Amino acid sequence: MGGGSTAPLLAAVACVVLAVFPPVASGDAATLESVPDLVKAMYINVESFPCVRLLNHSGQVGCSNPGHDKVIAPIVRFGNRNDQLVQPSAVLLPLNQMTDFFLRVSNDPELYRKIAGVLVEANGVDSVLEFSPDRKFPQQAFAPYSNLSHHWNPTGSGIMWNKYDFPVFLLSEESTQTLQKLADKNEKSANGYLANVAEFDLVMQTTKAGTHDSESCLREQSCLPLGGQSVWTSLPPISNSSTKHQKPIIMVTASQDSASFFRDRSLGADSPISGLIALLTAVDALSHLHDISNLKKQLVFAVFNGEAWGYLGSRKFLQELDQGADSVNGISSLLIDQVLEIGSVGKAISQGYPLFYAHAAGNSSISMKMVDALQSASESLGSDNVKVKPAASSNPGVPPSSLMSFLGKNSSTPGLVLEDFDSQFSNRFYHSTLDGPANINASSIAAAAALIARSLYILASADLPIDLITLNTIKVNVSLVEELIGCLLKCDPGLSCGIVKSFISPSNSCPSHYVGVFQDLPAGTQFPSYADDISRFIWNFLADRTSSLAGNSSSCTGQCHDEGEICVGAEVEGGGRCVVSTTRYVPAYSTRLKFEDNVWHVLPVNSSDPFSSADPVWTESFWNTIGLRVYAVQATSYDWLVLLIGIIITAASYFAVIVGRSYISKIIKRD
Repeated sequence: MGGGSTAPLLAAVACVVLAVFPPVASGDAATLESVPDLVKAMYINVESFPCVRLLNHSGQVGCSNPGHDKVIAPIVRFGNRNDQLVQPSAVLLPLNQMTDFFLRVSNDPELYRKIAGVLVEANGVDSVLEFSPDRKFPQQAFAPYSNLSHHWNPTGSGIMWNKYDFPVFLLSEESTQTLQKLADKNEKSANGYLANVAEFDLVMQTTKAGTHDSESCLREQSCLPLGGQSVWTSLPPISNSSTKHQKPIIMVTASQDSASFFRDRSLGADSPISGLIALLTAVDALSHLHDISNLKKQLVFAVFNGEAWGYLGSRKFLQELDQGADSVNGISSLLIDQVLEIGSVGKAISQGYPLFYAHAAGNSSISMKMVDALQSASESLGSDNVKVKPAASSNPGVPPSSLMSFLGKNSSTPGLVLEDFDSQFSNRFYHSTLDGPANINASSIAAAAALIARSLYILASADLPIDLITLNTIKVNVSLVEELIGCLLKCDPGLSCGIVKSFISPSNSCPSHYVGVFQDLPAGTQFPSYADDISRFIWNFLADRTSSLAGNSSSCTGQCHDEGEICVGAEVEGGGRCVVSTTRYVPAYSTRLKFEDNVWHVLPVNSSDPFSSADPVWTESFWNTIGLRVYAVQATSYDWLVLLIGIIITAASYFAVIVGRSYISKIIKRD
């Protein structure tokens, strides 16, 4: 059959199908000229963000289809007016009701059985007062103290740590409006012959394989470990050859990853990206000092990945130090004199001026000197009116932070965490999709960066007299803070911003700070074959800001020839340039994992590591596809009616044939 003759037939089929299955989307049926046009008219692919299945050493959390097949169910609103379900349904839920709903579902087996899937509406910060799906004491198993009843995160509900055998998707703003209209149609035509349904494709490989914890799914290769690449650098660069004559190290840390109920909506603007931006800005400010090599102590900056999932980055970093791995060549844990962590610093504007809190570990004299340095830096800022106070002595210890990893390794480690809160998180949206750029203040981050930069100069000077002229020249670039907020926390410009594209070729414009899975082989971490966009940008930025130009600054696209040199901006068009810098990647994955014979193995608990037994060994399930679409279907009663009418017509036709044949037969006999 030729192409010309199929067009009328296809149009006829389209008309018949559209008559029975009216399209969900708006459009003119007359424009349907092909099967793809027909499918597009019948189905809407919904822009959304899934909750996925994660596993640990003891079980599973997160979301998945209950079996091996897609789930199809009618879309219904669930809220104050309608909080009962009569059949398995795709529940359309406002974000501000999410906590109460999931807590109720977890305690109501009858309601649980009627949940086919959940569609969470997009809501802005203004419409939700508070929302944190994490616990009230996040990652309390790693606390280096016994008081675990303290509520650092008072808004925490813990719902993200439960297992849900039904799919859950967060809708975009546009798809929220579409689904609301469809739910309204279903409500108005409750007894009609058409229903708008959602089709969930969230089948996890661990469900298919029947693997229910990290050890079994790694063995059956139905999952991968959570992890990525951390980055560290030194200012000024240090020699890799020996640690004998090196200075004591001031370790400055921040985190680069966050968590959320929804995998790809883990922005973490205040917690922890505000601290990351402050660290990058402080490094930029200090890089302009000419006499930094004359200071008595060495500055080492580390940005850890995977901290939201059992402090993967910091704990692996310390393990690499113990093992003398190439990734940390040139530094030693014995040289670490003090640790200064930059935590959540994006919401410190209080009563018109920035106010930060110094959470010191213990009461050692060095920790107190760190607090004193912060207060001296505060005074030096003068009219900027940046204040810092010691955290309340009634706190049980330091808040959830990477510093806990260092204290777990050595409880006498002098350390301090700079935060925008005292006894409870000021972030009402901790580890939620609402912790976005609207939840932070650029002025607060810039103030933290200035405070950190000047404090580090004072601390690194040690017993040397403070050069006040030099101290007062340390100023932060506020425009850099604002640019980094746009790059790391927004889709426009996102990772397509100028400063990011001057160093790397990003794979995606919209940033996400979910740690992801460890896709590289553990060996060869100096030049990993895979590192995500954020890690690669941080590596290049820090390498650039802490570097001195190499003797031969020719362009490069990979490794440089001379020892101590690295290639910055190798991904950009035209190649990068060789600089002298001590900047390295460090793998970030569970210290209880070993890659051997092309398979990940879970190691027994290490008695020499006090946190080994607390390590969850997080993994993420594989999947083939993830999708959500909506369309209209006939009600079952209508199907039965059509069948009945068909039977009646068939019977009537058969009877008519019999009568007709009898009548014709009589006429023939007469003739």
